[in-house]
Amino acid sequence: MTEDMYSVEQVADRLGLHVRTVRSYIRSGRLRAVRIGKQYRIAASDLDALTGHAPTTPNVARQAEVSSIVQIDGVDRAAADRLGTLVLTSANTGHDQANPLRVQTVHDEQRHRMKIIILGDPATTAELLNLLDAVLNADNGLLDREVHDA
Repeated sequence: MTEDMYSVEQVADRLGLHVRTVRSYIRSGRLRAVRIGKQYRIAASDLDALTGHAPTTPNVARQAEVSSIVQIDGVDRAAADRLGTLVLTSANTGHDQANPLRVQTVHDEQRHRMKIIILGDPATTAELLNLLDAVLNADNGLLDREVHDA
């Protein structure tokens, strides 16, 4: 049995909200969503959780979620792109598709700083953080380029 999935626009229409408000709920973690390409999809159960409706499954298991922010200094745009691709690929493969990791990357070119935001279950988040630690501490050339101030 597959669960109904809604677009941001459909959720905004159902709740009588502006699309920007729904996106803000997603970014703040108030509304859980899955990013597919450049669009978000919201599961019916996550919409029910936001609105306070009873979940569609009677015995919902208790679940923990971890949020992590990793800040990496001294990263140029090319290295940030490579690292972001690695992290997003790892987050989207080989994990429980019912509870996917949600990952967002941000690069500040002026400060040569990258932030990686990870939301997900503790075990899967720990796996991704271990991978990130191994890549950052390895001598593999991923972040070897020197950063020059503009």
